[in-house]
Amino acid sequence: MSNGDRPLSPHLQIYAWQWTMALSILHRASGVGLSVGTLLMVWWLLALADGAASFDLVQSFVAHWFGKLCLLGWTWALFYHLCNGIRHLGWDVGMGFELDTARNTGYLVFAASVVLTGLAWLVGLAMGGA
Repeated sequence: MSNGDRPLSPHLQIYAWQWTMALSILHRASGVGLSVGTLLMVWWLLALADGAASFDLVQSFVAHWFGKLCLLGWTWALFYHLCNGIRHLGWDVGMGFELDTARNTGYLVFAASVVLTGLAWLVGLAMGGA
């Protein structure tokens, strides 16, 4: 059998882009984002234990627009990963595999993550967070 007769494995040029595929990729990316955000939290905790100078350095980073953007992304990743994890629990017990249900729960997961992120930031800002 020559190499020209071998079947090719399916790849992204063959598969049509689907909402559930995007959500699966986002689930993995949000897990990575949570890991990176956890490093920021560890830096903050270590600075808190180290003293005022170290803590002020971390606080200046977090207060900068880029630091706030990182915190916003980390908050969204947390809620997205949580909501999509609950969706995966449903799949683990055999629920939600129908195409319409999988698509609709995907929309629900994305919308819920955005709403929960907004609510968390509203509550945090209302309590005096910066």
